[in-house]
Amino acid sequence: MKKILVSALLVGAGAIGWWIYYDASQPGKYDAFAKCLEEKEVLFYGTFWCPHCRNQKAMFGKSDKYLPYIECSTADGKGQLPICNEQNISGYPTWEFADGSRETGELSLAHLAQKTGCPL
Repeated sequence: MKKILVSALLVGAGAIGWWIYYDASQPGKYDAFAKCLEEKEVLFYGTFWCPHCRNQKAMFGKSDKYLPYIECSTADGKGQLPICNEQNISGYPTWEFADGSRETGELSLAHLAQKTGCPL
């Protein structure tokens, strides 16, 4: 009985491991959209500690790795990095577009698509 239980646990762990590997190897739903934002010279300023920035990234799912993201916080979370100081970033998230306009706050994917012309 113990061997059957151990075997079942090993099979289950193997299946979970395979699924994690398989899922990670699949493209994200918004890969092309996130890449288009970068091609359109959009910048996304945020911080690791900002809940709105985390929400914004979560909208992209695993495609968030392609976002044109710029981290503004120092590692201790108590200061702002020079790149964001130089750009006068005062709220997070801040989106900057190729035409120089900026919008602060969580933006819907539909709004980003409309603003940039990137297909959603």
